[in-house]
Amino acid sequence: MFDISGIFHDMTDQFLSPTQADPGEPVEITLRTGDGEDFHVELVRRVIEEDGSDLYVRKPMRRGAVIGNGFRFFRTRIRLDQRPLEYFFEVRSPAGKILYDRLGPTEGGTPRVLFKLIPGFHTPAWAEGAVMYQIFPDRFCNGDPTNDVLDGEYSYLGGRSARVRDWNRPPSPEGADFREFYGGDLQGIIDKLDYLQELGIQAIYLNPVFCSPSTHKYDTQDYAHIDPHLGRIVTDRGDLLPPGDPDNRHATRYISRVGSEENLEASDALFALLVKKAHERGIRVILDGVFNHCGSFNRWMDRERIYEQTPGYPGGAYASAESPYRDFFTFTEDAWPCNPHYEGWWNYDTLPKLNYEGSERLVEEILAIARKWVSPPYNADGWRLDVAADLGHSPEYNHRFWQRFRQAVKEANPEAVIIAEHYGDAGSWLSGGEWDSVMNYDAFMEPVSWFFTGMDKHSDRYDPEAVGNEERFWGEIGGAGARSFSKGSLFMAMNQLSNHDHSRFLTRTNGKAGRSSTLGTAAAEEGIDPAVFREAVLVQMTWPGAPTLYYGDEAGVCGFTDPDNRRTYPWGHEDRALLAFHRDVIRIHRENPELIHGSLMPLPSKRGVLAYGRFTAESACLILLNRNPYSVTDEYDVRPLGIPEDAVMRQLIMSTPAGYHTAAEERYVKVGFLTVTLSMNTGMIFKYARGMVRDEENFLAHGRFLSFT
Repeated sequence: MFDISGIFHDMTDQFLSPTQADPGEPVEITLRTGDGEDFHVELVRRVIEEDGSDLYVRKPMRRGAVIGNGFRFFRTRIRLDQRPLEYFFEVRSPAGKILYDRLGPTEGGTPRVLFKLIPGFHTPAWAEGAVMYQIFPDRFCNGDPTNDVLDGEYSYLGGRSARVRDWNRPPSPEGADFREFYGGDLQGIIDKLDYLQELGIQAIYLNPVFCSPSTHKYDTQDYAHIDPHLGRIVTDRGDLLPPGDPDNRHATRYISRVGSEENLEASDALFALLVKKAHERGIRVILDGVFNHCGSFNRWMDRERIYEQTPGYPGGAYASAESPYRDFFTFTEDAWPCNPHYEGWWNYDTLPKLNYEGSERLVEEILAIARKWVSPPYNADGWRLDVAADLGHSPEYNHRFWQRFRQAVKEANPEAVIIAEHYGDAGSWLSGGEWDSVMNYDAFMEPVSWFFTGMDKHSDRYDPEAVGNEERFWGEIGGAGARSFSKGSLFMAMNQLSNHDHSRFLTRTNGKAGRSSTLGTAAAEEGIDPAVFREAVLVQMTWPGAPTLYYGDEAGVCGFTDPDNRRTYPWGHEDRALLAFHRDVIRIHRENPELIHGSLMPLPSKRGVLAYGRFTAESACLILLNRNPYSVTDEYDVRPLGIPEDAVMRQLIMSTPAGYHTAAEERYVKVGFLTVTLSMNTGMIFKYARGMVRDEENFLAHGRFLSFT
């Protein structure tokens, strides 16, 4: 069989131009091969007939000259029509034939996963490789104590609101955290924008900020306004809920109700100011859209009847069968008068599910909200969509809704992003007319967590066989989740190690399965391994997509799954070394175009080692990570990355159990191979740029080989 090591294609601009194209536009498709064989290459395009049958149309590709590192490039041009362009390659030589599809070369008779270009599907260029930062607002920074939720201010789910006065106290175990408030707010985020800019952040993703009585605010009370406890309270009616009275109609300081208009307007204006100041620093702002369900106290439902005295209010769906909002929800026949028999998400009566199929007015209300917050004067830069695939009562309806949602958002702000929470294959939702991308659980968070920690993302299960299992890693990270992406969706997918729904990655490094309610909060900090965490961050910052930090991860915050993962940012008590590491590796990510736009190529490696490259036509990075408890020495063939046989590579960063450093060190590539020794739990990034060659005179004069031609 012939040598296939040089054969490569992906959907980056080196091999597909343009990578996002419109119907009627020509695209050039390139396949790279080595020059050791007399190759004949055909592009094979899949065409689906009207009867649903598959037809494969072959087109010979033009043979180019041998250039670069001994590669030959075959090219062809195709003019797009309205249909997705799905294709693979057939490569023949006197030695045999292979197929090359999205999973690489195969000797099989049929392709496995096709390359796919969707005409007219454009994702915002600014989001490609953007470093994002997720903030849970109540726990990030308290910039305005005057808007803090007070003890006993109102009743919520069987208890009173509570103000936590010790900023550094971990959240209470499951069952009480949702009504405990630390005081973080939008002013606190504004106050820390310089910190985020210095860290290298390019976009902020905010957990929900709309009116809601809970800490997490995934039970929206009013989509039209920012919660004054996160914004501003300029008019304080002063009274708390009377002792022994659970009726929030008597809680006159309670926000988002009659008499609170000034607070709502001031809070909305503060959000607009936050976005303006963020934009001045080159930082985008993404909102969390919780549109599958709302809270039982939502102004449309008004189960607590706190809106009844609002002038002009027509009455909530819970209080009146004649309410104009009645069909916003699904009530059972015995739901009148006044009982909780309506559909709730996961059967929670505190989270009534919105009934889109039953109310076109509800659809229009939500689309108006979607447009409002990405338009002046607010100018948010997009939406993260909570449980997006669950929104309606059928996938067919959901697809229709998200098509309308996309049209509304993109008409209001063409550069706004739409990123959905989704698990599993998202291909049908990423077909060009709905979401731009997803939170990348299946093709990033899960495989990275298993390889480095042996833990699932909740810290509920530990599998020692997963630790350092590079075969499992490559199998999972290239599985169904990855296959659903087009190039634009992949390169802006949120690549997270931690977030508000899962345990902190640093805690996962201790291998303890459990939660704060069973193990206690202190256990989350016991036995952690910062070196393993740093290795995972190196992957995060060198993988295709948008590396997304969860606030405080960079400062060493620990925590089991929610609510423990929602600890406060430790201002003044940060892990300074870990913080410096994040600044440096974010800088490396942003300074090296191949880590943002480049192709990804796995390289052969020994057990327990991840080896891969990111490369463009001009430069390449080699990333090596050893998860073994011992040193590993190996030779890595860097020629498939476009690196010459006698090149010099610069070490950009090395992380070991003793710490990390960015001191430049030059390594000589010998006959196409770079020999590297990796100590235990060590990660390294090496860089090659065109013109970096061995220079004997430079070595004699300065003790260095590196120079540029």
